[in-house]
This record gives sequence, structure tokens and C-alpha cells, in this order.
Amino acid sequence: MTPATRQEVLGLYRKILQIAKKWQSASGQIEETMREKEYIRNEARTLFRKNKNVTDPKLIKQCIEECEARIEIGLHYNIPYPRPIHLPPMGLAHKQGRMLRHQEKLRKISKPIYLKSHDEVS
Repeated sequence: MTPATRQEVLGLYRKILQIAKKWQSASGQIEETMREKEYIRNEARTLFRKNKNVTDPKLIKQCIEECEARIEIGLHYNIPYPRPIHLPPMGLAHKQGRMLRHQEKLRKISKPIYLKSHDEVS
């Protein structure tokens, strides 16, 4: 990891911790706010520790993009949890046939970047 990339990653981690410190839940309830703050800290800690040994520059870039996307979506919608995608079971069928293998491939391709690591951790 280059020093510039390391600084970028550490900056994102600090940014997430600052967001967690200032976070207010949409409902305004203290218990829910505390749960969401704890979730933000735990999720960041888990994902950053999981990816600390990643050395491939492309994979590092993908992780950074996912982190930035999750930050932006969380701040925009005021929810710390990843937004799920809703696709009908055969909604991505290929025009020439409805093969299960093809469906699984299309679902994997269509998964938003901000959900890539969430499924691995959950």
C-alpha cells in the first residue's frame, strides 16, 4: 500500500468515527441513536480489520469506493444500514432463456458496490 493510499484509508476511518460521534437517528430516540452509533463503529471496525491485509491496488480501490458510497448513502438517507436491493426472483432473465445459473450471475453483477462486503460480514 502506498503512503498516499494509506492516508486516504485512515482518513476514511477517521471520517466514519466522526460521523458516528455526531450521528442522530431519524426517529430522534436516544436508544435508537445509541444503537446506530454503535453499529457504525462496529461495522467500520470489522470491515477495516478484515481488509487490513489487502495488497492488490484494484481491490483496495474497490474497498475505498465502497466505503465512500456507504458514507454518502448513509448521510443522504440518514440510515447507517446498507440499503437493500429488491429484485423479483426472475427479474433479470436473459431474453433467450431463464436459466438459474444465468440468474445468479446477473444478480451478482447487478449488486451495488455498497453491498459487496456487507453480505460477507453478515
